[in-house]
Amino acid sequence: MALAVLALGTRAAVPALLSPSQASALAVRYASKKTGGSSKNLGGKSPGKRFGLKKMEGHYVHAGNILATQRHFRWHPGAHVGLGKKKYLYALEEGVVRYTKEVYVPHPGNSEAVDLVTRLPKGAVLYKTFVHVVPAKPEGTFKLVAML
Repeated sequence: MALAVLALGTRAAVPALLSPSQASALAVRYASKKTGGSSKNLGGKSPGKRFGLKKMEGHYVHAGNILATQRHFRWHPGAHVGLGKKKYLYALEEGVVRYTKEVYVPHPGNSEAVDLVTRLPKGAVLYKTFVHVVPAKPEGTFKLVAML
């Protein structure tokens, strides 16, 4: 401390006190480990579920073939089409796939559907898309008829 008081008395010693000494410049310590960042918000990196149509209009399908997968009702089961547990549509018979759009007329007992239709603008019509399988008659086969 006394050395600092003596050094302050001279003008030449002032810059020497203000500049860092070499020993303190060498004592800089850096982090030994890099920061890893946050482990939050890791969701959203899962692969897509591949919902959608699997068989298009005019495709030939066998019984049990999946026609479409969906999360919400976008396509509805029509003739010879079944509805799976997770709303997927599958063929009940062998045949050709057809899609139709039909006017949706809700049942009068379904208050939610009636309320939806009444909130639409005047003249608006709701349509639903149905998936059908038109059965194909197997060619070259016949049934044996019991003789009399």
